[in-house]
Amino acid sequence: MQALPRCAGVRPATTAAAVVVWRSVARPGSRNASFVCSSCLNASNRTFSSSSRCSTTDNDNNRAPAPTAPTAPTAPPPSSGYAALPSRRLISIAGAEAAKFLQGMITSNMADLTTTTSQRLAAAGFYTGFLQATGRVLYDVFVYPDRLGLGPADGPPASAFLVECDDARAGALMRHLKKYKLRSKFKFRLLDPEECLVWQAWDDAAYSASRDGTTEDGADKIITNLLPDQHGKIVLRDPRSPTMGLRVLGRGNDTPQVQAEPSDADAYRIRRYLDGVAEGATEIQPDAALPLEANMDWMGGIDFRKGCYLGQELTIRTKHRGVVRKRILPVVLYGENEAPPETLEYKPSATPEGGLSAAEVPRLLSIGRTGKKGRSAGSFLDGVGNIGLGLCRLQMMTDVQLPGEAETAPFDPSKEFLMQWGGDEEGNGARKLKVKAFVPEWLRSKISEGNEGAPKS
Repeated sequence: MQALPRCAGVRPATTAAAVVVWRSVARPGSRNASFVCSSCLNASNRTFSSSSRCSTTDNDNNRAPAPTAPTAPTAPPPSSGYAALPSRRLISIAGAEAAKFLQGMITSNMADLTTTTSQRLAAAGFYTGFLQATGRVLYDVFVYPDRLGLGPADGPPASAFLVECDDARAGALMRHLKKYKLRSKFKFRLLDPEECLVWQAWDDAAYSASRDGTTEDGADKIITNLLPDQHGKIVLRDPRSPTMGLRVLGRGNDTPQVQAEPSDADAYRIRRYLDGVAEGATEIQPDAALPLEANMDWMGGIDFRKGCYLGQELTIRTKHRGVVRKRILPVVLYGENEAPPETLEYKPSATPEGGLSAAEVPRLLSIGRTGKKGRSAGSFLDGVGNIGLGLCRLQMMTDVQLPGEAETAPFDPSKEFLMQWGGDEEGNGARKLKVKAFVPEWLRSKISEGNEGAPKS
C-alpha cells in the first residue's frame, strides 16, 4: 500500500475510522508552532503545547496548567482574615519507612518532625520542595505530621505525614512518589477535599505587635489570638514570610473558628504577591525553576546541612557559589505613558493605561529594557489587577547589590522595563505594559544577611 505523504500539519490516520487532523498553532510570544488535535482546539481556555494530549485534567501533564484569572476583588485584602484554599491538595503518606523515604526526596530535614523537640511550631510542619535529578523544582509543598489520623488505622501515628501540594499537580506528584517508592514500607493516597481542607489565616496587627516586641512570645500569641480552639486542627506558622500568617488543616466539613473576617482565595493570592511569595506550578515552573531563584532558601524550604536527597548537588553548588542573579519578586504594572509607581500597592480600581491588567499578560513573557534591545531583564509569571510576580534579574531591576558585581553594572533607577506581546515583527499593534519590581522588606534583609557571608566572585 502506498504510504501517505508526511507534510507539515498533517498526520496519517492510524485507522480508517480514526482520522485526526493536526493544525499548527503558535502561542502569543512563542517562536515555535505547536501541533494540537482538533478536539483540543475546540476546548475553551486551554493552553497548547507540543506535548498536549486529549485529556480532561491537567494533572496528567507535567507542564504547568494555564491559570484561571480570578475576578479582582472590589477592595484590597483585609488586614485580618481567613480563607479556604481549594487550589491545594493533600496526600497521606504513612508507614514504617515514610520518614526515611521523604528524607531522601525533599529539600528539608525530616528530623525536624520526627525528633522530640520543645519547638512546638517547628514540629507542626515545614515548607519544602521536591526536586528533579538536576536540581530543578518539581513541586513546592508543605509537610505536616498527620495529627488528624487520616493515614491507615493500623499504622503508628509517628510515621504518618500529610503532604500539601498544588491541586493541579497532585496526580503528577502521586506518580513521582510511586516511581521512587520501590519496596519502601509505606502507603500513600490522595485525599479528597471532603476529607481535609487547607486554610490560611492572617492578622497584620498581631504580626506588627510581635515584631515590635510589645507582646510576650509573639509567635504563640499570633496563633492563640487567631485560633483559640485548635482541637482537631493542624496549625503551622507559615514560614515563607513573616506576614503570611497561619496554615490551618482541618477535616473538610469543619470550618476553623478563626477570630477574623471570612475572606477568599483571591485575597490570599494578592497577599502572596505583595509579599513576593510564589506558590504552585503556575508561578514556580516545574522542571525549570531553581529553588534558590524561587526564594525557597529564604523561606525556610531548604536545609543545607542535611544528607543526600534528589537534586541536592546543584542546589548546594548554587548556594556555595554565593550569587543568585535572579529572584522571584513582586511587580507593579503600569501604562506605557504613565509615571512609575513609587510604592508596592494593590489598587483594584486602578487600571493601567489601555485597560490592560496582569491577568491578560501571557505567562513567562519576557521583560525587556525600554527602548533597548538585548539581554532580558526577567519574565512575568502571573498576576491580578495591577500587581503580580516576576522572575527578575536583581542587578538590572533592583538596587540589590550582588557580591563582586556592583562595579560591573550599577543599578540605574531611571531605567524602565517593558513587556509587549501581539502585533507584527516590528511591534506594530502590540499590546504593552511597563513593569517595576519591588524587593519586600523581609526578602531584602535576608539577601543582605546572605551577601555578608557570601564568597566574592
